[in-house]
Amino acid sequence: MTTGSLAVIDMQCVFAEPDSPWRTPRFAEAAAGVRRLLPAFAERVTFTRFVAPAEPEGAWQEYYRQWPFALQPPDAPLWRLTDEFTDRAPHVLDAPTFGKWTPELAARVGPEGRLVLAGVSTDCCVLSTALAAADAGVETLVVSDACAGADDDSHRGALDVMALYAPLIRIVTVDQLLGN
Repeated sequence: MTTGSLAVIDMQCVFAEPDSPWRTPRFAEAAAGVRRLLPAFAERVTFTRFVAPAEPEGAWQEYYRQWPFALQPPDAPLWRLTDEFTDRAPHVLDAPTFGKWTPELAARVGPEGRLVLAGVSTDCCVLSTALAAADAGVETLVVSDACAGADDDSHRGALDVMALYAPLIRIVTVDQLLGN
């Protein structure tokens, strides 16, 4: 069994649906990688969900002026995990921020733990989570083929940026992580 905790970032309808303004084109490929990872982590998996705040503050006000469709409550359909993951997500963490390195996720990983990241989007929420976890001194592995970005160039660019943080952040593939 693989060591550490797996955080599956924002595998939600809003990023999967073809007509969504926030559609992630390679969502299905990332989902396939996530499915392969889940058995290796068993109960050490946390799914996250990006949700809108009830009242945006600061720069988030302008953000939601740009994306008014997203100002919906946490139980709105767009914020649901996709159907393939709803029954596989015993631990779900909601956050109104891109980064999901919250006290709750930190507690699940533990002070000397390893955080493995997968999900969407590589160039936003995965990146934000990885940098914060690395700053906290947590060994962070980003599974490149279990992530997807806004587009291929953004995905690759985000992986390249995170690779600059080695050895705090390492970029791996599903096969490398699982020892295949």
